[in-house]
Amino acid sequence: MFSPASFDFLNELSVNNDREWFKANQPRYEQQIRTPALQFIEAMQPSVLALSPRLTAVPKKVGGSMMRPQRDSRFSKDKTPYKTNVGIQFRHFQGKDVHAPGLYLHIANDGCFLGAGIWHPESKALNAIRSCIDENPNGYKKALKALTQAGFNMEGSQLIRPPKGYDKTHPMLDELKRKDFIAIKPISMEQICGADFTEFCSREFDHCQQLMRYLCFALDLDY
Repeated sequence: MFSPASFDFLNELSVNNDREWFKANQPRYEQQIRTPALQFIEAMQPSVLALSPRLTAVPKKVGGSMMRPQRDSRFSKDKTPYKTNVGIQFRHFQGKDVHAPGLYLHIANDGCFLGAGIWHPESKALNAIRSCIDENPNGYKKALKALTQAGFNMEGSQLIRPPKGYDKTHPMLDELKRKDFIAIKPISMEQICGADFTEFCSREFDHCQQLMRYLCFALDLDY
């Protein structure tokens, strides 16, 4: 599936990030990036469905688990047209976009990682997660313990002040201040290019089950 050539292409793209170069190198993109990514998604289908039948692993060029290579630069100072990373998300079937609970693989020359949770949830979902942590902190603490033991860390944006309705002395304040509920574990190029990468991802994602169940419970989603 993925190989050092995948990383070589991403590196060259970062230096030649324009539409003419990408068009000229489209066959390389297909061979070194998209085909391995779709093969990986297809190979992960049984494992993802075993974790939860509500998660999706869709090996389609457009509209599937692989994120599109084009950047949305409308609100960014960086106007380069293409992402210099590969993003793959196995998200909950009831989620319409990346802002849904899911499992994630990020491949880039400046860092690769596995992720689980929810990124930039809309305000209604964010409030529901905070309420759940406030009312049921023990379940959340158990999820954090399982993640920490497996080498995952909670990352993402946080508020500077306590969220509205919560006191600054709240025992779970650091968690309530989160705007993202994402667990991250760095991985290496060697692991990604290894023959057992699918099995490796399946084992690592299994450590994220308590977090995924907790978030789906908070959002009133089946898991």
